[in-house]
Amino acid sequence: MTIHTTHPFADADPDPARRFRSHVSGAVTLWTAGDDVERAGLTVTSLMVALGPEPTVLALLDPDSDLLEVLRETGTAIVQLLSWPDRQLAEAFAGTAPAPGGPFRQAAFVDTDHGPRLASSATWAGVRLTGEREVGWSVEVAAVVEHVEVGETDDPLLHRRGRFHRHQA
Repeated sequence: MTIHTTHPFADADPDPARRFRSHVSGAVTLWTAGDDVERAGLTVTSLMVALGPEPTVLALLDPDSDLLEVLRETGTAIVQLLSWPDRQLAEAFAGTAPAPGGPFRQAAFVDTDHGPRLASSATWAGVRLTGEREVGWSVEVAAVVEHVEVGETDDPLLHRRGRFHRHQA
């Protein structure tokens, strides 16, 4: 047994992909891709972050979604974590709530090299599509993490058993 001078499970993990992964468990994410001419987005909860030399996000996407089509065209996307106040936005991008003018009109977005990013999102990753395969009724996409921002996520939006939940500390 070795005694360390630092805590082995300290919060300040220097690996940004590992820090990103710790935030996505059970979290509701919004995937967005495209540009001013054509953009698409989709609320996604079925994902995981695989660590390694090229950290990769694996996600299950609807094969009929506009997002998958635009992701295939551009090859890049933004994966952003939503927070409790974003519940209506999550419903709009899931296609389960009205979104007059489209879901991108429901909040402010910032254009990036990887696609449109929700301006209020503190934790997000820019990803590049590297592969896909059919899994059940979904398409599993693999996207290498190229950029990560990890900010304060005090009130993450969680989705379990068909309902939104708040994180219980």
